[in-house]
Amino acid sequence: MELIKRNIHMDCIKYKAQTQMTLEDDVIISDSRPDATKLIMDRGNVIIDEVKVTDDHVNVKGKLEFHVLYLAEKGSSAGRSGVADMEGAIPFDEMVFVEGIRGGESVNADWELEDLSVSLINSRKLSVQSVLTLMLTCEEICDEETAVDLYSEEPVEFRKKTLDVATMAIKKKDIFRVKEEVEIPGSFPNIFAMIWSEITPETVEFKVLEDKIGIQGELRAFFLYKGEGDEDEICHYETTLPFAGSLDCPGAREGMIPEIRFRAENRDVEIRPDFDGEERVITFEQCLDLDICIYEEEQIDILSDVYGVVNEVSVMEKNADFRNLLARSSGKTKLSGHFKCPDEKVNLYKILHTTSNLQITGQSANESGIELTGVVNLQIFYECSNEEDKYGLIKGTIPFQYVLDAEGIHQNCIYSVQSFVDQITVSIIDTGEVDVKCVLYFRANVYSKWQEKIVEQIVVTEPDMEKMAALPGIAVYMVKEGESLWDIGKRYYVPVSVIKQTNDLTSDEVKAGDKILIVKNA
Repeated sequence: MELIKRNIHMDCIKYKAQTQMTLEDDVIISDSRPDATKLIMDRGNVIIDEVKVTDDHVNVKGKLEFHVLYLAEKGSSAGRSGVADMEGAIPFDEMVFVEGIRGGESVNADWELEDLSVSLINSRKLSVQSVLTLMLTCEEICDEETAVDLYSEEPVEFRKKTLDVATMAIKKKDIFRVKEEVEIPGSFPNIFAMIWSEITPETVEFKVLEDKIGIQGELRAFFLYKGEGDEDEICHYETTLPFAGSLDCPGAREGMIPEIRFRAENRDVEIRPDFDGEERVITFEQCLDLDICIYEEEQIDILSDVYGVVNEVSVMEKNADFRNLLARSSGKTKLSGHFKCPDEKVNLYKILHTTSNLQITGQSANESGIELTGVVNLQIFYECSNEEDKYGLIKGTIPFQYVLDAEGIHQNCIYSVQSFVDQITVSIIDTGEVDVKCVLYFRANVYSKWQEKIVEQIVVTEPDMEKMAALPGIAVYMVKEGESLWDIGKRYYVPVSVIKQTNDLTSDEVKAGDKILIVKNA
């Protein structure tokens, strides 16, 4: 007697840990940069340089990179515009306790920059503070060896059960590069020097194709530059660029489920001349670091029970974890806020640029779906009518609460919510006040997770002669509540097909109170 088995690929989190740290440092503005009088904008990014695993510990080395835009002292090298930028990094080396992990295992380190605060100590020194959360996961592909059929030379009865499962088909990391170029409009002056650039991917979508992954989305690009000429003019240009492309992914097939997360990491921005030789073209390459998981929905018939009709057959079982796709959910909600300029003397003239950072602070499943709470952090870069203090920043936070529909969700479901600020508009409603409107977009694949008993081994022994002798050769059995022909056949060591033939039954359906004729060795 031989069990026919199949490996079902499932991913599972073997170890998981999280730690929070505060990074802070006083940073000297380099001699090549002018003195600072006022900070305008800042942004931060975390680079993980090394993840080293030892027994019960994970050592993470990296750095917090920050970039600051500021107003320079009058008469400095920043020129009449008075705008300059600087960048720097704060290194970190964190040892995280992860009970049970062993040296040599692979760990994925993700991060979330929960707060970045940059302040001016004096004209040559900045204070940089940040709260950084590190999320460490050790994942593995579990090959669940599952019995799907049985080969036997002796008479036995066996039955199968059909499972709808989402199996892991592909798991890997990759990089998708978006190369674009932008020519500034003719009404803008030529570019003398780039001061600040931001390139933000928005609403990126993934689709599984034949041996490929299709990718499309938009890039919101903002450039602040010093114009060519004696006026030393500061110019800004913002545009949205659609992009689309694909990555090779052998083994991928249409209809598979993409579970892909990305980070917009390194980018290169360069200025080159147009056809007339004037510096008016901005070229850039934005890299998206992809963490790719692709699932395949399958119906798998597994062996669920076996009994003998001649010998005694016993089944050894074990619990196995499975998952299937319960829902693909997406939704949008509108959000608005109202903010005043911190400097009451400012008369707002123009909104130059707005950056947003969406943070989900809480998520839980209820009968309606996934309840999400969080905040959208805003930096609103403005120009005002004061020539001496022409640029500034309004910071604001808008809280949100939203329920992402997911029919049938329950506490044993697993899901990972992706979120985007889909659209954002800022308008000046008074000399010192702005109104913000944005659309938040959420999506998640929801999986139901459960345990199933699977046949691990079958043991055949000689029949219990006393037990066999106690069974009647002919009997009329009254079906009890919840019993099936399988249960009756197993009790009397009679094949189900024989019971059906003896009783002229055309299906396996019986109900409580039915009388079934049992003829042993019929």
